[in-house]
Amino acid sequence: MVVDQNCLKVKKYILFIIFILLSSTKSFSENLKFKKIVTLKDPWGSSFINKNEIIITEKSGKIKIINIITNEIINIKHNLNFLEYGQGGLLDIIYKNDNLWISYSEDRGNWKTSTSIARAKFNDKKLNFKNIFQANPPIDSGYHFGSRLAIKGDYLYASAGERGQGMIAQDPTKHPGSIIRIHKDGSIPKDNPKFKGKENWLPEIFQIGVRNPQGLTLSPFDGKIYLSNHGAKGGDWFGEAKKGENYGWKILGWGGKNYSGTKIGPKWKPGFTKAIAYWVPSIATSAITIYKGEEFNEWNGNALITSLKDKSLRKLTFNNLSNVKEEIIFKNKIGRIRDIQVHPKNGKIYFLANDSLWVMEKK
Repeated sequence: MVVDQNCLKVKKYILFIIFILLSSTKSFSENLKFKKIVTLKDPWGSSFINKNEIIITEKSGKIKIINIITNEIINIKHNLNFLEYGQGGLLDIIYKNDNLWISYSEDRGNWKTSTSIARAKFNDKKLNFKNIFQANPPIDSGYHFGSRLAIKGDYLYASAGERGQGMIAQDPTKHPGSIIRIHKDGSIPKDNPKFKGKENWLPEIFQIGVRNPQGLTLSPFDGKIYLSNHGAKGGDWFGEAKKGENYGWKILGWGGKNYSGTKIGPKWKPGFTKAIAYWVPSIATSAITIYKGEEFNEWNGNALITSLKDKSLRKLTFNNLSNVKEEIIFKNKIGRIRDIQVHPKNGKIYFLANDSLWVMEKK
């Protein structure tokens, strides 16, 4: 029997490469250490207020400060007029320069709610919030509030879900299904789309055509705002927030289908914003961040995407948009992941899971 030596060499080389890849993945995974800090009840949003303390929301209505060194928990009173209804309740929270901003499902009466934003001076005893934004119209629905917050300079960005109303996301005279941009005090930027050729848009709207965007973050590298969005049955995506543009829901399906199995629309077509990455089937994208830190410094500039469905953390390298690379860092370690924060000093990564706060670091 004649043996093709070149063929054997190629096969051996391929097997060697596969072994190296599998070994490096296994080695990296084994070098991660997870530690549960405290038990919580349905936590949703989080923000560091200093190097030792993180403030969190629970959907059912509590705001807590957690000391990540001592595990001490402080409950803070507040005056928010919220309604825990379906996916609604207290949502995202962000701290900056002794101020807090929070997004929540505001009780507007008769089971109608809106994705609203309020601001308060930080106080660890009681928070006296004042509304600076309400998504109108209020809607009787427990679905798709969004909602994440991000600060860039004097601007506050927020995501407002379409509340299960589909084509409302294509109506710029209504807030649901859009990315909002206001100043941190609630005033309206004079360069928002309404004042730059989109006269029929509401003044707070920055971009339209989103479904249920539960991730929003500022990149410390390029200064851009990025978001993640739940599709329906498939069609999750990660992309950039772009002024005056349209992500296409519910004209576009982003690769997904209705839960009934019927087709929604094409993945993308010209005239709409194109996402950077898509997931079909859905991974139920949640919070995101663009990593910057020391603990995992090899990840600097990469997007970290959290998942509710397969309980995973995914890393996207997207500096070359024609060759976006995805790596699954872990699955099924800590439960459904709702939020992600990078420690401002050491770069360790903190997660809100469905019932707890966790930290991930290298061994």
